[in-house]
Amino acid sequence: MATKKPAAKKTTAKPTAKKPATKAAGKKGARYACDVCGLVVSVDTACGCEEIDLLCCSEPMRMKTK
Repeated sequence: MATKKPAAKKTTAKPTAKKPATKAAGKKGARYACDVCGLVVSVDTACGCEEIDLLCCSEPMRMKTK
């Protein structure tokens, strides 16, 4: 009787999530705008984080230029 070899483990690559375009340092005075509803957020106090994600209307906010 032939014995079966154990099946080789399959490795699956984890899907890479698309990163929002609004990955930037939250510096004092920076402004972010929502392209859906028009909400504008201004940073008054920097948190010290290297990167931030601001979401509005389930979409990433973009940095607004003056």
